[in-house]
Amino acid sequence: MPRMATIAEYRPCLGVLLAGGQSSRMGRDKALLDWHGQPLIEHQLATLRAAGVDALRVSGEHPSHHGVADLASQLGPVGGLMSVAASVTGEVELLVIPVDMPRLSGALLQRLRVERWQARSLAFAEYVLPWRFRLDAASRALLLALASSAAPRARSLRALEAAMETEALALSKDEATQLVDCNTPELWNEMSR
Repeated sequence: MPRMATIAEYRPCLGVLLAGGQSSRMGRDKALLDWHGQPLIEHQLATLRAAGVDALRVSGEHPSHHGVADLASQLGPVGGLMSVAASVTGEVELLVIPVDMPRLSGALLQRLRVERWQARSLAFAEYVLPWRFRLDAASRALLLALASSAAPRARSLRALEAAMETEALALSKDEATQLVDCNTPELWNEMSR
């Protein structure tokens, strides 16, 4: 007899693409890099769609993709997530990926989205991104608290994940090859061959 689904399994999942960085190491906007004939931002949004998210948000000023501009500058990804959170009402799951991880597959993200759905915060072991967490009153308060911290390390995704007691999901060696981020021209050239 099939297991009956609970209400928690039906919480909407919002795919969030972090694309608001300054791309200082790359020297140009990573979101606009060409990935096999299309801008990287388009490729990453398609990857999130393939993971089965219910809706999408782009963190960063990308008007053609209805990007959510940071409410406060110089807060990094935590500030981007705080701004996305402010644009969303109610309780949802966020599936967060960076723009500069082009080898991610929809299948791997779907695994992160659906496995251990009871976990309030889940990431692959040893990796900060991709990441799934429940956006609710508690996580919104944590985002605001970290964003207002004077210490840059306290405003990191790693600090936020630790505060949310993020659980780790095991990852195979083959899956780990998908989690390479390209943030320098050298890495990009090697990856995009």
